[in-house]
Amino acid sequence: MQEFEELKDCLQNGERKKIVTIVEKLIADNISPVTILNDALIPGMTRVGEMMKCGEMYLPEVLHSAGAMNAAMDILKPLLLKDNVKPVGRIVMGTVKGDMHDIGKNLVGIMLKGAGMEVIDIGVQAPPGKFVEAIKTHNPAVVGMSAMLTTTMLGMKTTVEAISAAGLRSSVKIIIGGAPVTQRFADEIGADAYARDAVRAAEKVKELLAAA
Repeated sequence: MQEFEELKDCLQNGERKKIVTIVEKLIADNISPVTILNDALIPGMTRVGEMMKCGEMYLPEVLHSAGAMNAAMDILKPLLLKDNVKPVGRIVMGTVKGDMHDIGKNLVGIMLKGAGMEVIDIGVQAPPGKFVEAIKTHNPAVVGMSAMLTTTMLGMKTTVEAISAAGLRSSVKIIIGGAPVTQRFADEIGADAYARDAVRAAEKVKELLAAA
């Protein structure tokens, strides 16, 4: 369908207003929200992720694409909920206590939403207890933690320990990321996965969901 290809191009180009116009027209033409999501928006964000991964798109451009995706989802989400369309998985994510950085976390969230997942974002400076409460409330399959400072990445270890102490560790997979974070650190604190950028984070989360 021509409109689906246009939606993919709109995502790539970050054209928020145009994407809203096309989505609204498709809805008016009785194209189902789940078809728009699965056949246009998810493939479009996949294309954006692949282009970012190989250096054909950079962070400012991807953020524009993320804005366009959010605009489309603002229209589709109520309709998907009304039709009882279930997400492919649910993830709780946040930046650990003491850390105010959120660009990377937000970008990961957009990539995950673009892959059809439900994202519960608990924000920045999230203490261990906030992660624990979010797990109890939302029952996610995956928990994601971000840190951009060497002084705050230790909060990931504390959070993993708090999740374990609450008896919840076996019910969730944990993925971590951020500039100072490494695979070695992930192994040391008992995380299930590590990703060095948003595209790889989305790929890793898909793998964790498939293995759950």
